[in-house]
Amino acid sequence: MCGVFGLIEKDSNEAGYRIYHALNMLQHRGQDAAGIVTYDGMFHLKKGLGLVDKVFNIKNLSRLKGNMGVGHTRYPTIGGRTGEDAQPFFVNHPFGIGLAHNGNITNYDKLKEHLWKEHYRLLNSTCDAEAILNILAEELFLTSRNNGFSVENLFKAVKNTMKQLEGSYSVIAIIGGYGLLAFRDPMGIKPLVIGESDKGYAVSSESCAFGVLSYRLLRDVNPGEVIFIDNHLNLHSEQLIPPDPHICIFEYVYFARPDSIIDGIEVYNARIRLGMELAERIKKIKEKIDYIIPVPDTSRPAAQGLSERTGIPLREGLMKHRYIGRTFIMPEQKSRVSSIRMKLNPVSSVIKDKNILLVDDSIVRGNTSKRIISLVRENKARKVYFASSSPPLRYPCVYGIDMATREDFIAKDKSEEEVKKEIKADGLFYQTIEGLIKAIAPDREYCTACFTGKYPTKMDPEVFKKIEEERIFWRNRKEDPEEE
Repeated sequence: MCGVFGLIEKDSNEAGYRIYHALNMLQHRGQDAAGIVTYDGMFHLKKGLGLVDKVFNIKNLSRLKGNMGVGHTRYPTIGGRTGEDAQPFFVNHPFGIGLAHNGNITNYDKLKEHLWKEHYRLLNSTCDAEAILNILAEELFLTSRNNGFSVENLFKAVKNTMKQLEGSYSVIAIIGGYGLLAFRDPMGIKPLVIGESDKGYAVSSESCAFGVLSYRLLRDVNPGEVIFIDNHLNLHSEQLIPPDPHICIFEYVYFARPDSIIDGIEVYNARIRLGMELAERIKKIKEKIDYIIPVPDTSRPAAQGLSERTGIPLREGLMKHRYIGRTFIMPEQKSRVSSIRMKLNPVSSVIKDKNILLVDDSIVRGNTSKRIISLVRENKARKVYFASSSPPLRYPCVYGIDMATREDFIAKDKSEEEVKKEIKADGLFYQTIEGLIKAIAPDREYCTACFTGKYPTKMDPEVFKKIEEERIFWRNRKEDPEEE
């Protein structure tokens, strides 16, 4: 999971500043690194490790000139966690291309080998975006070498590129001197939306990034579709590959901001419905529940829906430290554990001598849930129940979410009762997979692999093995303190 944002505007030379503001709205999608590339006759690039506000300042933003550009917030899934893997990337031939993407290319190793053996293109990172960029550059060179740049040649190059990519990808790129390009994999596993304004067009992982720049949501980029906005702000599009939509269902559960609309579904209302779907299970608790308490922030809408359906009062019993990042996407286990107590502080008057139902969006490793329950017990709760608005997570994601290896999932081989004992709750209530789909939109197909183990693309067992090995390597690697 990463955040991507690109724009092209008329009568503007401040693409860098504007993309910077949009990336701040997509910070929840990645805290590891950030970058922006712009174009004003030449490419200007700034990227580095850390949050958006850490990477960019007035000095480096002032040189990110141009009327078009692409930005990225990185959340590492596989590959390195060094500056070389920060996005975007660019090449100067043909025409000059700057590119960023969200997703995970599962045949990266084969593409890397192919690029070297067949085209003598050396990749200087372990990031799959660099592979996509070089494949696209090679294909665009082949389609345009005889008669130059055209939208037709560009779309043909993108189609040839897509035929070589396996996995998930939502790509945004700028073609130097020509315009803004975007395309999405045929299953649409990762979100990608188009916005418009009086100034021009923007493409983003989520619609929540549009408002800060006074853009309006136009529509989604369809699975298997390519769009191109030229320098005259003409929007060209073509369905290159028949769509087979399987959007990641976890976007609605956790990753996306609640004020985003993804594939026509408002995330906030979907999460309220998730809570409502849990209500029947909660009604079976024999003892009176005094308060429902959401684990801030992503579970608030689900807790609201659960409260409305059950009549149990909703209270804010856990206060969040606004300047501590998402513990789930912190790359090291040590960072996750040490930040939990700093992140949340109980409101004793809400908790003391009460039967409490905690609501969270999911349980992954179980460490956070166990620690939160412990915090609530320390504040003298009578009983502590726990509800998850998603089903048990049991299978690793290969499409761009660092959901650990299968061995790390607390529910991989445990029943609901066993997980309850492990996290030391008085009761545990998971969402069902049927309730999950019904709450979001029952007439759609989703990628539910992390819950069901059913992957929408063909998966080589060796790919699973390699992804797990890489994740274990980077998790266990001890970084030089001076490198932090």
